[in-house]
Amino acid sequence: MPAKDVMTNLHAAARRCIDATDPAEKLRLSHAAWSAMQSGELRPDRAAPLPEPIAAPGRPGRPQLVSARQVPQRGLGSAEGRAALVHAVAHIEFNAINLAWDAVYRFRGMPDDYYRDWASCAHDEARHFALLSARLAELGHAYGDFDAHNGLWEMAEKTAHSDTARMALVPRVLEARGLDVTPGMIERLRHAGDERTIAVLEVILREEVAHVAAGTRWYRWCCERDGIDPFEHFFGLLRDYLGVSLRGPFNRPARLEAGFVEAELDRLTALAVAS
Repeated sequence: MPAKDVMTNLHAAARRCIDATDPAEKLRLSHAAWSAMQSGELRPDRAAPLPEPIAAPGRPGRPQLVSARQVPQRGLGSAEGRAALVHAVAHIEFNAINLAWDAVYRFRGMPDDYYRDWASCAHDEARHFALLSARLAELGHAYGDFDAHNGLWEMAEKTAHSDTARMALVPRVLEARGLDVTPGMIERLRHAGDERTIAVLEVILREEVAHVAAGTRWYRWCCERDGIDPFEHFFGLLRDYLGVSLRGPFNRPARLEAGFVEAELDRLTALAVAS
């Protein structure tokens, strides 16, 4: 793509961030794109070429991607086990950078605030990945040292045709799961005496609430645009894309802060118990 387009066209810059294979370059481009958007140098362009069909994002040769069932569960009593946990979260954050930029690149004609929200999210996720990478180094490892799974990006592929489905299922289901499980991780790490990893996870947990809230906000905006009941449609999407497989328990305070309503959480809890 012409350099001039990357310099002014937000969608082209987002695609460049997605395509970067080296993590350090992906982080550099992400921070630069967010800074350029804040200064007004990058703007969404309604005349930009339509997005290409979704494909695998740029990533390094490692980690090896395996099914979620093949990722070993390790205890947190050893440095190796804690490194594996940090690596798993780092992989989620690496995927989240690509997911945020794909939301910018793929879905056109949205309000400027939509693009600002997801570019800001990509900037945050890049910072989270850097924090986790630094902690991994302290534990004697680097990103790529452990196998990982590709569930987040697989859902991006399944929802590439629909901004409504993307907003519902990636931020409000897959990323919201982080709000549910991170407090338990922190508690287990506290028993292991790993305060340095806890400090990183507490930053991520606090900031991920705002990312899930952005998903809630734009999911409801899409529903209003299309004349859809957001409550019933959300559960219809859960059924269509995830079947009956739903895991609880749910972090109600964090999810309420992220825009869920009590009725949604009650129904989610009932579904998780039933499955």
